[in-house]
Amino acid sequence: MPDAWFSLSPTEMGWVILAAFLAGLVRGFTGFGSGLVFLPVAAQGLPPFGAILTMTLMDLFGPVPIVRRAWADVDRGDLGRLLLGCVLCLPLGLWVLTLIAPEIFQLAVGLLALAMLAVLTLGLRYRGQVGRRMVTGIGALSGGLGGVAGLPGPPVILFYMARPLPIQNIRATILLFLMSYDLLLVAYMGVFGRLEAGFAVLGLAMAVPNMVGAWLGGRLFRPEQERVYRSVAYGLIAVSALSALPVWG
Repeated sequence: MPDAWFSLSPTEMGWVILAAFLAGLVRGFTGFGSGLVFLPVAAQGLPPFGAILTMTLMDLFGPVPIVRRAWADVDRGDLGRLLLGCVLCLPLGLWVLTLIAPEIFQLAVGLLALAMLAVLTLGLRYRGQVGRRMVTGIGALSGGLGGVAGLPGPPVILFYMARPLPIQNIRATILLFLMSYDLLLVAYMGVFGRLEAGFAVLGLAMAVPNMVGAWLGGRLFRPEQERVYRSVAYGLIAVSALSALPVWG
């Protein structure tokens, strides 16, 4: 198993760069989903901790230009509750990841991406009441899932979106929570001794094609054709997720 990104073959590196670009394109089209595109591809050439660290540092810079606006709209109480749950369960997820073989991680990421795609396509959402205690539980679930599979987004999208708050507050809170998750993940990886410089450099390098893709996606997007762009984004997620499954020989 490689212990640094430079062990990737030129072909594997090409796929990782393409995945970073397409992940940004999907974010430009839909505002989310970059991890669902990038991680299933990265997991095929990088070890689990390396793939997650690369994606985290790549993804960290995308929302920076809108952080100030998000801070004005965020529900600070909910953000604190989400982060409390995340702080408690993220290290547990990372510990579980140390016990998982790379091929199992790759399979899990592919299946989780497909499951999330199915939920998005069918328009499924949690319809029950979401109180303050449940918000902490959502943060804990996101932290645990983010630690073990690098995908913290599904719980907050599926459950927190049902919170009875204005949509701008919900979006700002989710954005700042996921950015805070990224920072927490890097810190915890340092504690676990998994903060390898090679993967950090790769993540920073992949931020370039990722931001180019996000810029292009934003420029191409037309609100009146949202359904078309969303279909393209979902198609890219499906291809990426299916490529991670061990069924292609």
